[in-house]
Amino acid sequence: MEEPGPPSVFSKTVTNLKRRINILDRYIASKFVKTFFVTISLFIIIIIVFDVAEKLDDFLKRDAPISEIIGVYYVSFIPTLINTFSPIFIFISVLYMTSRLAGRTEIIASLSGGVSLLRIFRPYMAVATFFAWGSYMLNAWVIPITDKDRVKFEYKYLRNFWDETRNSIYRQLKPGTIMYMEYFANHDSTGLGVTLQQFEGTELKSTLFGRFIRWDRSKQTWRLDQVTTREFLPNGNQIVKTMSHMDTLIPFNPSNFFFRVEDIQSLNQKELVEFIKKERNRGSPNVPALETEKYRRYASPFSTFILIAIGIAVAGKKTRGGIGIALAVGIFVILFFLFFSKYFISLGATGVMSPSLAVWMPNFLFVPVAWLFYRFAQK
Repeated sequence: MEEPGPPSVFSKTVTNLKRRINILDRYIASKFVKTFFVTISLFIIIIIVFDVAEKLDDFLKRDAPISEIIGVYYVSFIPTLINTFSPIFIFISVLYMTSRLAGRTEIIASLSGGVSLLRIFRPYMAVATFFAWGSYMLNAWVIPITDKDRVKFEYKYLRNFWDETRNSIYRQLKPGTIMYMEYFANHDSTGLGVTLQQFEGTELKSTLFGRFIRWDRSKQTWRLDQVTTREFLPNGNQIVKTMSHMDTLIPFNPSNFFFRVEDIQSLNQKELVEFIKKERNRGSPNVPALETEKYRRYASPFSTFILIAIGIAVAGKKTRGGIGIALAVGIFVILFFLFFSKYFISLGATGVMSPSLAVWMPNFLFVPVAWLFYRFAQK
């Protein structure tokens, strides 16, 4: 059998090219990740410093322990900050790093060596996949865990949860059962003027009115005082009963009276889906906002790929203005993207537009923008 001959010049060239490309991948990916984490870490530190300065009087007035302020509130706050501002800093990191590579003619050298622009995209998109997956995990699972601790801290030291009251509470407890309550105070779990109406289709079948109502936290039941019930018969007559008091299992927890839309992020994906079902059955006006948040958790990670593609196309060209022009164009683009995102999310949350369409619309609008930037990018 003949001994294999020495490798040809062509095979050596291919091997060396593959090695250089792999080095280029690792170089770009590491620079991208480092730039992102350095910039967003500095920003988070600044945000926390300003937030401490703003809330310091409240912390001191409520005697909040330093261990809880740092170990509970701000540690729980960090994932929310990362998730909120990561699209901006991913985009800025791409602009800054790519502009520096272009300024040192490293991108031009790669293109001249036969590496296509699409090939240069590969390490960026690999990192984008990691960031997009991390964004979804933060939205759907990590932040709901940490945010529950943050909300508990706010209830305890910042929001006076037990002193909150609600007026004119209107809820559909289940299909055909409507509840109205004139007033409810959280500090003693008591309310005034509760009315329950039972419908069959559009026909009113019975009503129950209680002058006073109290929530028993240990038994998880409601106690009504000075109760009047009316049952409407098919012949037009009524059966009226009065009672001094009555215990009942109204399927509603008073904590739902004080639910804030901004606390949606404390629900993980499974809890959010179940909560939407309950709120829809109750006829809650919060359903569009809840559904918008559910779909946003899927749509938001996808925007990472669009923003990175735009950033590479904008900053990958060497210009006389250097990094300044790339940053100016990039910031202009990201401001428009954020504006459209907030605008369409508000349309979805208020029910003006379908929530699923509203959260995906900015991505649909900016995919052609990314293609145009790529079309005219330096190749």
